[in-house]
Amino acid sequence: MVTFDEKGREERVRLLYEKEEEDLAAALAEKHGVPYIDLSVHPIDLDSLRVLKEAEARDANMAVFNAMDKKIDIAVLSPQNEKTAEAIEDLKRRGYIPEIFMASHQSLERVWDRYKDLSYSFETKSGALDISNEEIIEVTKKVRALSDIKSMIENVLSLKRSYRISKILEIILAGAISLKASDVHLEPEDASVRLRYRLDGVLTDILRFDKETYELLLSRIKLVSELKLNLREKAQDGRFSIKLAEVEIEVRTSLLPGPYGESVVLRVLNPDAIAVELDKLGIHPKLLEILNREIKKPNGMILTTGPTGSGKTTTLYAFLKRIYNPEIKVITIENPIEYHLKGIVQTQTEPEKGYTFAEGLRSALRQDPDVIMVGEIRDDETAGVAVNAALTGHLVLSTLHTNNAAGSFPRLLDLGVNPKVISSALNISIAQRLVRTLCSSCKKESVLEGADKEKVEKILSEVKDKSYLKEVQRDKVWLPIGCPECNNLGYKDRIGVYEAILIDAEIEKAVIKNPSERDIREAAKNQGLLTLEQDGVIKVLKGITSLEELGRVVNIE
Repeated sequence: MVTFDEKGREERVRLLYEKEEEDLAAALAEKHGVPYIDLSVHPIDLDSLRVLKEAEARDANMAVFNAMDKKIDIAVLSPQNEKTAEAIEDLKRRGYIPEIFMASHQSLERVWDRYKDLSYSFETKSGALDISNEEIIEVTKKVRALSDIKSMIENVLSLKRSYRISKILEIILAGAISLKASDVHLEPEDASVRLRYRLDGVLTDILRFDKETYELLLSRIKLVSELKLNLREKAQDGRFSIKLAEVEIEVRTSLLPGPYGESVVLRVLNPDAIAVELDKLGIHPKLLEILNREIKKPNGMILTTGPTGSGKTTTLYAFLKRIYNPEIKVITIENPIEYHLKGIVQTQTEPEKGYTFAEGLRSALRQDPDVIMVGEIRDDETAGVAVNAALTGHLVLSTLHTNNAAGSFPRLLDLGVNPKVISSALNISIAQRLVRTLCSSCKKESVLEGADKEKVEKILSEVKDKSYLKEVQRDKVWLPIGCPECNNLGYKDRIGVYEAILIDAEIEKAVIKNPSERDIREAAKNQGLLTLEQDGVIKVLKGITSLEELGRVVNIE
């Protein structure tokens, strides 16, 4: 009986077919004057695949198989194919310098098949970086202290694998999310690059690494942020998003040229970090009662003030969450939208397209709103439209960059607002700061004495309403120590320190006279509300924060 080796026969036929296809590709390459490459025997740089999405590569019958900064090697089925030529031109416009090779279709298939190996992170849409929930969970499990991030990055650096750059970026971002960092700083210096996180408002060193790795990491950051790879002498701003389970975290990228290269700041806008309820912000119960009354008014303006990073937007979101109900229409104009609120119409400004805060506010007024939130009043046009909206039956919530609540009034005057209408338009001005809260696991009690005690007593002596001081002890404070629970920082999380000024007859009189901040503060004394300094000191005496930490954000001299 004769038997046939069908499997062996099929394998021989397959190999013969593949050889014929490779021979044909080599012949066509010679005909077109383009170098030939067999990608079955050539190593593939996985990171290079990220230059093109898989669908784009397949549609154009091409594959990027090697990349070094902006220089890339591309394999194509035919350089004369229309879609291939268009894709190559698009890559050139993006700043890439391509070298073209011809390859067989089966060779390209081998490269396309490697897209499945991009398990660490991959682009899902323009400017979006998808990090698996499992990866974040794994990083979170390993992060117990800041040193853990350092060791994880150092371990990946030692691998010298093609995917290490993407993995490093993933660890940096996952670490920032896990540790609730608001910003990631990458700062090139003479011989190395410094990585820092801003944790609870304070920059903290993570590690230093080599500049060669940083150049590759910088290219990766530019790629996902849709920035120009070959532009190094000008500042650039971009953004991308991280999808983590059901939460989309936006990351804003800022690049700034310097003597040792481009420095990078990644601002991490985590919706979970700003979705804080109003009564959890640290507002004193007496002020909270006033705010609950003011935000229920049908018209007028409520302003929150403070420097960048003082939590103003978080406070505004808390206001919106508190007042929203299906019977009112709420519209926000923001840049960017940091937290998506159910039932609320949210829009994002695009200044480069002419959609500014002022234009957004004018458009919002045509939508029959009851409440409008304007992310920031920064020019006279926005100020004028916002004041007019407050006077015509709308509740307007917004922010100003001033140092204290009293500063809102001179600032509005500087922006050209008529002093006669300010008192009619403005309901309340709020100022705030964020202070780090002491770690409850390691804070240490200390006797309040000497110059510190004198300082505290002086501030408390100026409290008009003495009911604020009931049950507030004055003999001790608490100090930060540091333990594993707080990453050895002595602090964990932050809380707000607040002051406010209401519009009353005294304030109205003062505004007419083109007042200074001092004039407004003097006119507001009889209201009896706490100042930033007083609210902060009370929180110090309650063991919520330290005197040193309060002095970092508020002048208590």
